[in-house]
Amino acid sequence: MEKLTKCVPCSSDLPPLDPAKCKEYLGDLPDWELEDDARAIVRKFSFKNFVQAMEFATKVGSLAEEMGHHPVLTIGWGFCRVRFKTSKINGLHANDFVMAGLVDKLPH
Repeated sequence: MEKLTKCVPCSSDLPPLDPAKCKEYLGDLPDWELEDDARAIVRKFSFKNFVQAMEFATKVGSLAEEMGHHPVLTIGWGFCRVRFKTSKINGLHANDFVMAGLVDKLPH
């Protein structure tokens, strides 16, 4: 996988990544899973309580704002589920995998 560390501008003219390429990118992200026929990636992070889950969600939100690429977050008692999909192309883009890698580096 090419080592991108920042999100790059994405055009709606681009096709989403094909499932084989998505699986290749997931090789560096073993805790993430493909979802929705390889149009999204998801990971569920576990915590000791709701407050820790919310604190992590806030860190993810700050990172998303900085990078200009936003996930869907689902937060509950003891968990934060992070889901990336590039809506502009209705599928996965390299940016989604960059963001997943950056989220993995956040303290949790």
